[in-house]
Amino acid sequence: MSPSSKPLRRLGFLTIGLFDGADPRPGHENTLKLIELGEQLGFDSAWVRHRHLQYGISSPIAVLAAASQRTSRIELGTAVIPLGWENPLRLAEDLATVDLLSGGRLNPGVSVGPPMHADRVLPALYPDTAEAEDFSFERVRRLLSFVRGEPATDFSGSEGFEVYSDRVQPHSPGLSGRMWYGSGSLRSARWAGENGMNLLLSSVVKVEEPAGGSGESGGTAEGTSSGTEGSFDFAAIQLSHIRAFRAHHPDGERARVSQGLVVIPTDTATTAQREKYEAFARQRTPRTATPQGPARLLFARDIVDTSEQIAERLHADPAFREVDEVAFALPFTFEHEDYVQILTDMATRLGPALGWRPGG
Repeated sequence: MSPSSKPLRRLGFLTIGLFDGADPRPGHENTLKLIELGEQLGFDSAWVRHRHLQYGISSPIAVLAAASQRTSRIELGTAVIPLGWENPLRLAEDLATVDLLSGGRLNPGVSVGPPMHADRVLPALYPDTAEAEDFSFERVRRLLSFVRGEPATDFSGSEGFEVYSDRVQPHSPGLSGRMWYGSGSLRSARWAGENGMNLLLSSVVKVEEPAGGSGESGGTAEGTSSGTEGSFDFAAIQLSHIRAFRAHHPDGERARVSQGLVVIPTDTATTAQREKYEAFARQRTPRTATPQGPARLLFARDIVDTSEQIAERLHADPAFREVDEVAFALPFTFEHEDYVQILTDMATRLGPALGWRPGG
């Protein structure tokens, strides 16, 4: 391990939970099997993505409720629930219920903003109230207040045989400390810190205006790793987000940050698997060169290599050196046996190369 890197304290993984639309049960079952395998291998956490009107998990809380009954130790997270699709009060009830069922292992990650393809989705999602819906950070504040047990109504007490509470029930006291914000911008990282949340980072960042520009960045948002004009340094941007988050968080340097890059160890992969993984990474590499789309999103390079080489590259990443928790993202389109090989290599080879020990 590089002397400038912290030992990795918590090892997690993230899956999208793909399924066949004509036969969706096997895909959901495979997701649960991966979470069970993760616990057997010693992973500290398993995270599921959230996809609406696609062939990936649309109801992560329901899936994690099932996972909570098949596992006993591994923490269960969402990365992330887009709150534009959710009623914060109802979601708070579901989160607390699953947290209690899991024995306090739930780690809800959320984000805000209008739903993707809002113009086509909102007529079905909010047919009468779309114009009135607030998709800003206020939606997260509402969720946090309900999870923390703040009043949801001014009514409580008995009415006949019914007893009413003025706060969301059930209430899970420790859940509020395990709420995460999925951030890709400097503004959202700062907001998460100011509001005492944990920070979930992924393989995507927003390239904003550099200091002195017209954007809201005010920090190192656009980097030049090679000194060439037009080059962008993903790690430098992500590092600026981590530092802004901790600078505004009540816990300062102790505030929790988890990084979620796509890394694919090949130690025990077959030749066919290695070829598949390398082809997957090559296909995605062009999007890592320049910001993509109107939102100017920049993607990190996928890392496909032996665990020793992956560890070396991660130790050279300045953002990785600032964290001691990861939730490595599994590629979307592989087969179940590929995920088994990748997770096994992560737990038995890559994790130890990063200084991680099960139960450490």
